[in-house]
Amino acid sequence: MKYNFHEIVDRKNSDSIKWGNLEELYGDKDVLPLWIADMDFKSPDEVIEAFKERADHGVFGYTWKRDSLYNAVIDWVKRRFNWDIKKEWILFTPGVVSGLNIGVRGLTKEGEKVLVQPPVYPPFYRVIHNSRRIANKSPLKHNGERYVMDYEELESKIDEETKLMMLCSPHNPVGRVWTEEELTRLGDICIKNDIIIISDEIHCDFVLKGHRHIPLASMSKELAERTITLMAPSKTFNIAGLSTSIAIIPNEKLRSIYQEEIEAMEIDNITIFGALGLEVAYNNGEQWLSEVLEYIEENIDFAVDYIDKNIPEIKVDRPDGTYLLWLDFRGIDKSPDEINKALIEVGKVALNDGRPYGDEGEGFFRLNIGCPRPILEEGLKRIEKAIKSL
Repeated sequence: MKYNFHEIVDRKNSDSIKWGNLEELYGDKDVLPLWIADMDFKSPDEVIEAFKERADHGVFGYTWKRDSLYNAVIDWVKRRFNWDIKKEWILFTPGVVSGLNIGVRGLTKEGEKVLVQPPVYPPFYRVIHNSRRIANKSPLKHNGERYVMDYEELESKIDEETKLMMLCSPHNPVGRVWTEEELTRLGDICIKNDIIIISDEIHCDFVLKGHRHIPLASMSKELAERTITLMAPSKTFNIAGLSTSIAIIPNEKLRSIYQEEIEAMEIDNITIFGALGLEVAYNNGEQWLSEVLEYIEENIDFAVDYIDKNIPEIKVDRPDGTYLLWLDFRGIDKSPDEINKALIEVGKVALNDGRPYGDEGEGFFRLNIGCPRPILEEGLKRIEKAIKSL
């Protein structure tokens, strides 16, 4: 391997939310943070060197979106997903959550409903609530092996006030990479009921062996015409702090509405380092991504095996993608508050409580395995210690 993902980088004094905000969030600055979806690996050398060279220039004024920026996105999407997109389809946002906000505000009215599939990434709910829309929830079902969509139940939830769906693909937190058959059935329902889809595909590059990410909009012209696809290099190359994301919108009318919202919010810009990071990562980061995927796969194997052998009270599905594990603590006869207290006070480890992901997340915790294996192993030992104390 060219890159050393075992290297432990001290992030405690780097203004990191993950490592530097622990006392405020968890009441203890010494807990081991395995929560927010932020990896502890250095970004690709090519990105770091490009930043150093740009910093040496010394002037950091306003920047513009040059053709090479768009070409980097177009080429990446073609290489990774065999999807041909056009420059005019691409808009830039400060982040995928911002992109969700822009879409919900532009394409729905106050009081209208937005379909979501809990347990799901908590900002989905915040976007809907803050926009004064209504979350129309169609929960995923666990079939004993993995989470699946309940198509009949989902379609039954659609009424005249339901105009939009927010899809999480790959799904955070349950780690599903939706198959072509699953996406086709979902797409058919949305076409039949005239539902616009905002597809959050920020984890699209983290797909494990045996699985394939399919952008929903790439599946047919009909789906392309009703889908806004949100992607970013932020999770992929651990450059979330650069606040640069992409909205791909083939439908000219939807794109025009989306662009108007961006301009109304005065966020139609991009930072120098955000543009540079995206371009260099997409053009030169493929080897780094290949190696980090291999490392993450090994981390998942390690974590699932450790939990099965040493903490059998916790159940976990091996994910299809992402670097997140959705841990089921419901076999422990304690409340989520009691479990969380033990994790923090006894185990000295910080996970994401499942309850903000929806009612279906009660009794679950989310574990981020995107870290050097020594940190992961230490975290698992701390979880084991906490559970044994109960």
